[in-house]
Amino acid sequence: MPVAQPDRIRDAERTRAEIIEVATREFADKGYAGARVDEIAAKMSTTKRMIYYYFGNKEQLYIEVLEHAYAGIRAMERKLDVDHLTPVDAMRQLAELTFDHHESHPDFIRLVSIENIHRAEHIARSTVLPGLANPALDVLTRILARGRTTGDFRPDVDPLDIHMVISSFCVFRIANRYTFRAIFARDMLATESRDRHRTLLGDLVLEYLANR
Repeated sequence: MPVAQPDRIRDAERTRAEIIEVATREFADKGYAGARVDEIAAKMSTTKRMIYYYFGNKEQLYIEVLEHAYAGIRAMERKLDVDHLTPVDAMRQLAELTFDHHESHPDFIRLVSIENIHRAEHIARSTVLPGLANPALDVLTRILARGRTTGDFRPDVDPLDIHMVISSFCVFRIANRYTFRAIFARDMLATESRDRHRTLLGDLVLEYLANR
Protein backbone atom coordinates (compact mmCIF):
# COMPACT_ATOMS: atom_id res chain seq x y z
CA MET A 1 0.00 0.00 0.00
CA PRO A 2 1.57 3.34 -1.06
CA VAL A 3 2.40 5.78 1.70
CA ALA A 4 1.66 9.48 1.25
CA GLN A 5 4.85 11.50 1.01
CA PRO A 6 5.37 14.26 3.64
CA ASP A 7 5.94 16.88 0.93
CA ARG A 8 2.66 15.99 -0.77
CA ILE A 9 0.82 16.17 2.55
CA ARG A 10 2.34 19.58 3.28
CA ASP A 11 1.44 20.80 -0.21
CA ALA A 12 -2.15 19.66 0.26
CA GLU A 13 -2.39 21.36 3.65
CA ARG A 14 -0.90 24.55 2.24
CA THR A 15 -3.31 24.52 -0.71
CA ARG A 16 -6.30 24.03 1.60
CA ALA A 17 -5.10 26.89 3.81
CA GLU A 18 -4.69 29.18 0.80
CA ILE A 19 -8.16 28.34 -0.48
CA ILE A 20 -9.68 29.06 2.93
CA GLU A 21 -7.82 32.38 3.13
CA VAL A 22 -9.12 33.57 -0.23
CA ALA A 23 -12.59 32.14 0.38
CA THR A 24 -12.79 33.92 3.74
CA ARG A 25 -12.40 37.30 2.05
CA GLU A 26 -14.84 36.37 -0.71
CA PHE A 27 -17.59 35.18 1.65
CA ALA A 28 -17.00 38.10 4.03
CA ASP A 29 -17.26 40.62 1.18
CA LYS A 30 -20.18 39.10 -0.74
CA GLY A 31 -21.99 36.79 1.65
CA TYR A 32 -22.76 33.14 1.13
CA ALA A 33 -25.22 33.71 -1.70
CA GLY A 34 -23.12 36.32 -3.50
CA ALA A 35 -19.75 34.56 -3.32
CA ARG A 36 -18.76 32.52 -6.36
CA VAL A 37 -16.39 29.57 -6.34
CA ASP A 38 -15.30 30.61 -9.84
CA GLU A 39 -14.13 33.94 -8.42
CA ILE A 40 -12.26 32.23 -5.59
CA ALA A 41 -10.55 29.96 -8.11
CA ALA A 42 -9.65 32.90 -10.37
CA LYS A 43 -8.07 34.82 -7.49
CA MET A 44 -5.94 31.77 -6.74
CA SER A 45 -5.08 31.06 -10.37
CA THR A 46 -6.53 27.60 -9.97
CA THR A 47 -9.73 25.83 -11.05
CA LYS A 48 -13.15 25.37 -9.58
CA ARG A 49 -12.60 21.64 -9.94
CA MET A 50 -9.51 21.83 -7.71
CA ILE A 51 -11.47 23.62 -4.98
CA TYR A 52 -14.20 21.00 -5.15
CA TYR A 53 -11.52 18.31 -4.96
CA TYR A 54 -10.53 19.61 -1.53
CA PHE A 55 -13.91 20.75 -0.19
CA GLY A 56 -16.62 18.92 -2.10
CA ASN A 57 -18.94 21.84 -2.75
CA LYS A 58 -19.52 25.51 -2.01
CA GLU A 59 -21.44 24.92 1.20
CA GLN A 60 -18.74 22.71 2.69
CA LEU A 61 -16.11 25.30 1.77
CA TYR A 62 -18.18 27.96 3.53
CA ILE A 63 -18.60 25.76 6.61
CA GLU A 64 -14.85 25.19 6.79
CA VAL A 65 -14.27 28.93 6.43
CA LEU A 66 -16.55 29.46 9.45
CA GLU A 67 -14.77 26.72 11.39
CA HIS A 68 -11.40 28.25 10.66
CA ALA A 69 -12.60 31.71 11.69
CA TYR A 70 -13.99 30.51 15.02
CA ALA A 71 -10.96 28.32 15.67
CA GLY A 72 -8.73 31.39 15.53
CA ILE A 73 -10.29 33.18 18.48
CA ARG A 74 -10.69 29.94 20.42
CA ALA A 75 -6.98 29.15 20.01
CA MET A 76 -6.11 32.58 21.40
CA GLU A 77 -8.41 32.02 24.39
CA ARG A 78 -6.83 28.66 25.13
CA LYS A 79 -3.34 30.17 25.11
CA LEU A 80 -4.30 33.01 27.44
CA ASP A 81 -2.20 32.61 30.59
CA VAL A 82 -4.06 34.38 33.39
CA ASP A 83 -3.70 31.99 36.31
CA HIS A 84 -0.90 34.11 37.77
CA LEU A 85 -3.07 37.26 37.68
CA THR A 86 -5.69 38.41 40.13
CA PRO A 87 -9.25 37.58 39.01
CA VAL A 88 -9.86 41.26 38.28
CA ASP A 89 -6.75 41.62 36.10
CA ALA A 90 -7.42 38.26 34.43
CA MET A 91 -10.97 39.27 33.48
CA ARG A 92 -9.77 42.56 32.05
CA GLN A 93 -7.10 40.76 30.01
CA LEU A 94 -9.66 38.32 28.60
CA ALA A 95 -11.93 41.19 27.58
CA GLU A 96 -9.02 43.05 25.98
CA LEU A 97 -7.93 39.93 24.09
CA THR A 98 -11.39 39.69 22.52
CA PHE A 99 -11.31 43.42 21.75
CA ASP A 100 -7.93 43.11 20.00
CA HIS A 101 -8.90 39.98 18.08
CA HIS A 102 -12.16 41.36 16.73
CA GLU A 103 -10.52 44.63 15.72
CA SER A 104 -7.78 42.82 13.80
CA HIS A 105 -10.16 40.27 12.22
CA PRO A 106 -13.05 42.26 10.68
CA ASP A 107 -13.78 39.38 8.27
CA PHE A 108 -14.67 37.25 11.31
CA ILE A 109 -17.29 39.79 12.35
CA ARG A 110 -18.74 39.93 8.85
CA LEU A 111 -18.89 36.15 8.60
CA VAL A 112 -20.72 35.90 11.93
CA SER A 113 -23.19 38.57 10.78
CA ILE A 114 -23.76 36.76 7.49
CA GLU A 115 -24.33 33.45 9.24
CA ASN A 116 -26.87 35.06 11.54
CA ILE A 117 -28.75 36.27 8.46
CA HIS A 118 -28.88 32.59 7.47
CA ARG A 119 -30.08 31.72 11.01
CA ALA A 120 -26.93 29.66 11.63
CA GLU A 121 -28.08 26.95 9.22
CA HIS A 122 -24.52 26.27 8.05
CA ILE A 123 -22.97 26.33 11.52
CA ALA A 124 -25.62 23.81 12.55
CA ARG A 125 -24.26 21.41 9.93
CA SER A 126 -20.70 21.66 11.22
CA THR A 127 -19.34 18.78 13.28
CA VAL A 128 -16.44 20.94 14.49
CA LEU A 129 -18.03 24.17 15.74
CA PRO A 130 -19.99 22.68 18.66
CA GLY A 131 -16.69 21.48 20.13
CA LEU A 132 -15.24 24.99 19.86
CA ALA A 133 -17.79 26.37 22.32
CA ASN A 134 -16.04 25.01 25.40
CA PRO A 135 -12.78 26.98 25.10
CA ALA A 136 -14.83 30.17 24.93
CA LEU A 137 -16.18 29.49 28.40
CA ASP A 138 -13.47 27.40 30.08
CA VAL A 139 -11.06 30.26 30.77
CA LEU A 140 -13.91 32.61 31.66
CA THR A 141 -15.45 30.09 34.04
CA ARG A 142 -12.13 29.57 35.83
CA ILE A 143 -11.62 33.30 36.26
CA LEU A 144 -15.13 33.72 37.65
CA ALA A 145 -14.64 30.83 40.06
CA ARG A 146 -11.43 32.36 41.40
CA GLY A 147 -13.11 35.73 41.69
CA ARG A 148 -15.93 34.24 43.74
CA THR A 149 -13.40 32.54 46.02
CA THR A 150 -11.49 35.77 46.63
CA GLY A 151 -14.70 37.73 47.11
CA ASP A 152 -14.01 40.01 44.15
CA PHE A 153 -16.92 38.79 42.03
CA ARG A 154 -20.57 38.37 42.85
CA PRO A 155 -21.69 34.74 43.09
CA ASP A 156 -24.77 34.83 40.81
CA VAL A 157 -23.05 35.17 37.42
CA ASP A 158 -23.60 33.02 34.36
CA PRO A 159 -20.34 32.77 32.36
CA LEU A 160 -22.28 32.87 29.09
CA ASP A 161 -23.76 36.23 30.09
CA ILE A 162 -20.28 37.68 30.51
CA HIS A 163 -19.17 36.17 27.22
CA MET A 164 -22.18 37.82 25.58
CA VAL A 165 -21.43 41.22 27.11
CA ILE A 166 -17.80 41.14 25.96
CA SER A 167 -18.70 39.89 22.48
CA SER A 168 -21.52 42.41 22.10
CA PHE A 169 -19.26 45.39 22.70
CA CYS A 170 -16.50 44.08 20.44
CA VAL A 171 -18.79 43.01 17.61
CA PHE A 172 -20.89 46.19 17.67
CA ARG A 173 -17.80 48.36 17.39
CA ILE A 174 -16.72 46.60 14.17
CA ALA A 175 -20.05 45.60 12.61
CA ASN A 176 -21.65 49.03 12.98
CA ARG A 177 -18.67 51.19 12.22
CA TYR A 178 -20.03 52.63 8.99
CA THR A 179 -23.62 53.29 10.05
CA PHE A 180 -22.38 54.80 13.32
CA ARG A 181 -20.07 57.11 11.39
CA ALA A 182 -22.83 58.12 8.96
CA ILE A 183 -25.25 58.93 11.79
CA PHE A 184 -22.93 60.42 14.41
CA ALA A 185 -19.99 61.52 12.24
CA ARG A 186 -17.60 59.53 14.42
CA ASP A 187 -15.41 56.59 13.53
CA MET A 188 -15.54 54.02 16.33
CA LEU A 189 -12.23 52.60 15.14
CA ALA A 190 -10.41 55.94 15.24
CA THR A 191 -6.96 55.68 16.81
CA GLU A 192 -7.64 58.39 19.37
CA SER A 193 -10.60 56.50 20.87
CA ARG A 194 -9.16 52.99 20.79
CA ASP A 195 -7.54 52.94 24.22
CA ARG A 196 -10.60 54.55 25.77
CA HIS A 197 -12.91 51.92 24.31
CA ARG A 198 -10.59 49.10 25.33
CA THR A 199 -10.54 50.34 28.91
CA LEU A 200 -14.28 51.00 28.85
CA LEU A 201 -15.00 47.38 27.97
CA GLY A 202 -13.04 46.09 30.95
CA ASP A 203 -14.63 48.67 33.24
CA LEU A 204 -18.14 47.67 32.16
CA VAL A 205 -17.54 43.97 32.79
CA LEU A 206 -15.82 44.49 36.13
CA GLU A 207 -18.46 46.92 37.33
CA TYR A 208 -21.14 44.30 36.73
CA LEU A 209 -19.08 41.57 38.39
CA ALA A 210 -18.13 43.57 41.47
CA ASN A 211 -19.27 41.88 44.69
CA ARG A 212 -20.98 44.55 46.76
